[in-house]
Amino acid sequence: MEPARKRVADRQAFAEYDYSNFYYGAGDDPLNLLKPFANWYKDARPNGYYLYQEALGSAPSTHVRVRNGKTKQWQDLLNLASYNYLGISYRPEVKRAAAEALEKYGLGASGSPILSGTFEIHEQFEDELARFKDKESCILFPTGYSANVGFISALMRPGDTIFLDQYSHASIVDGAILAKSKTVFFRHNNPMDLERKMARAQGKKLVVVEGVYSMDGDICALPEVLEVSKRHGARMLIDEAHSTFLFGPKGRGVAEHFGLDKEVDFHLGTFSKSLGGQGGFVCGTQELADYVVAFSRSRFFSCNLSPVLTAGLRAALQIASEEPELRARLWSNCAFLRRRFEEEGVDIGNSNSQVMPVMVNNDAKVFAVAEKIQNRGLFLNPVTYPAVPKHRSRLRISVSAAHSEEDLDQAVGIIAGVLREEGICP
Repeated sequence: MEPARKRVADRQAFAEYDYSNFYYGAGDDPLNLLKPFANWYKDARPNGYYLYQEALGSAPSTHVRVRNGKTKQWQDLLNLASYNYLGISYRPEVKRAAAEALEKYGLGASGSPILSGTFEIHEQFEDELARFKDKESCILFPTGYSANVGFISALMRPGDTIFLDQYSHASIVDGAILAKSKTVFFRHNNPMDLERKMARAQGKKLVVVEGVYSMDGDICALPEVLEVSKRHGARMLIDEAHSTFLFGPKGRGVAEHFGLDKEVDFHLGTFSKSLGGQGGFVCGTQELADYVVAFSRSRFFSCNLSPVLTAGLRAALQIASEEPELRARLWSNCAFLRRRFEEEGVDIGNSNSQVMPVMVNNDAKVFAVAEKIQNRGLFLNPVTYPAVPKHRSRLRISVSAAHSEEDLDQAVGIIAGVLREEGICP
């Protein structure tokens, strides 16, 4: 077979499968899972999967140094792939705070928060976050993932019912699994479907929504969903991973944006997005905090956040609190980018946030599109099933307050040019 034809055939072969095809294996040996996956992955990786886990050699700023997964060569690329929505992670005062903490505390916490891993700096940061969120108390978690898993499983039990939006993050789903509660999914942002399903439920009920949905970039229909939840006696958890420090008059999140900050029972967020760090938190009453500390396994049995990271996060929180102009700049950038995409006929779905999906809707073609875009100077990540539904593949954009309009205009030009070449947009 000619080389060019063979490359096309390889692409077609690998594109017929994805990770979900290799979840189960034959026989009694757990290692039987490995060989079928390896046979597929040897073709899948060079045909597009190499775009995942590409190493970065610089801070996740507006321009980033990336080692190409195929050529192994370093490229300097315009970056629209990293969260870091306020451009805080590489600010001098954040790095200085972390460096000073490293000198004082050493590298890590070296213990679970319930035993030897709680430092004074953790308590200070929890107090500052509670004040920022206007709540009685705050609990830190090692990651955002562990916050959802730990909080949900700490509160809910077998026989209870947890209602999840169908686009819920994996950490929310896994929290429900660990709780062993009955899990009911309702249609995305559809309070009428939630109403129908809650009408049949008995006992303790929890509804979980996200402030901004991370793959579509749309805001939750919080007022309507909250009304349904209250009518059926359910408690509500909002995961503000992609919206804390961004939405609302004071940056507290989507709940504040809708004026429902006091109505939502439990507030969860992360530090890896807007603050550019790592970790998660839950805010609520002091009684809630005391109970979750006792029963949250993902926190109880994990090492605490590094004091070094915590010091940087405290500085980042101060910046986010004292510089509202960062949020204003971010929303200006989002409006500019949304307008330019509309002018170029690029489909970004129903996004109304700083997360924008560039819809490709072709699971096989999305890798070729991402490869072309990267080769032309823009760092973006392809997203396919199971992170999004089949045939709803996309490239996910994360806009930062630090981007210039020139950066964003350049990105639109690259994206629109490639999509036209591939017949995806007019």
